[in-house]
Amino acid sequence: MSNLADSSRPTRPAIAWIGLGIMGSPMAENLIKAGYAVTGYTLEADKLERLAAAGGTAATDIAAAVADADVVITMVPASPHVEAIAYGPDGILENAKSGALLIDMSSITPQTSIDLAKNAAEKGIRVLDAPVSGGEAGAIEAVLSIMVGGQQADFDAAKPILEALGKTIVLCGPHGAGQTVKAANQLIVAVNIQACAEAVVFLEKSGVDLPAALDVLGGGLAGSTVLARKKDNFANRDFKPGFRIDLHHKDMGIVTDAARTVGAALPVGSVVASLVASLRAQGDGGLDHSALLRGVERLSGYDLKD
Repeated sequence: MSNLADSSRPTRPAIAWIGLGIMGSPMAENLIKAGYAVTGYTLEADKLERLAAAGGTAATDIAAAVADADVVITMVPASPHVEAIAYGPDGILENAKSGALLIDMSSITPQTSIDLAKNAAEKGIRVLDAPVSGGEAGAIEAVLSIMVGGQQADFDAAKPILEALGKTIVLCGPHGAGQTVKAANQLIVAVNIQACAEAVVFLEKSGVDLPAALDVLGGGLAGSTVLARKKDNFANRDFKPGFRIDLHHKDMGIVTDAARTVGAALPVGSVVASLVASLRAQGDGGLDHSALLRGVERLSGYDLKD
């Protein structure tokens, strides 16, 4: 009787995961914990060893990773990286099977996602753009917010997989819509971090106990997920990257370009984009985006020990 019950269970799709960085590694591991078979590929050997130790299978290249996959998930830094892994004789589109579902969870330009969906369709491959918000902590805890662009039927098919990675999962519109919402997300986050950083310097220069102040601010209208997740970074000047300034600089370029295209003014966002670019130019691109605090400190006369 138990054998019959087991055989009647729907088979979980085989998953290929491309890109095992700060976000990709814990996300792939959460799928393994949820019972999915995950074959992964990335450029760093130690990340492949980590995947194997978690119960996944390390592939030697993209073609090998995606050959037998029902679902291919990509999580790489930017549009050029997505194009590099998707196209060409060794890429996903030439080696994934017809009917496979490609879920790109990278943060890239909306147009790149639209073009990818069009080119994949010619190969019989379905595509969703599904960027995320929540940072490294959200990836580890599987509580990411996932904003999706694509067809309803493909979203419905992907949702059980996405539910192993996040808590807020929303189809936002057609191809590219997920990336547009992610661009808006990055605008809000950057402005919020900058405001928090300015408040930290203001509070410290005023002689206020910083941890106490951040606690009470977090309980009022000034409270936010950004403040809750980053207040220890601010208080301890701990800028170990959860999401690097380099990547937020890329995302601010996406949102400012997209806003210009549709004729939307971003007066505050444009200033913060410049501040992110300035911090990066000063050599802080590899730090967490909470390091926007360092830019405010420099402007306020702090003697930073770089």
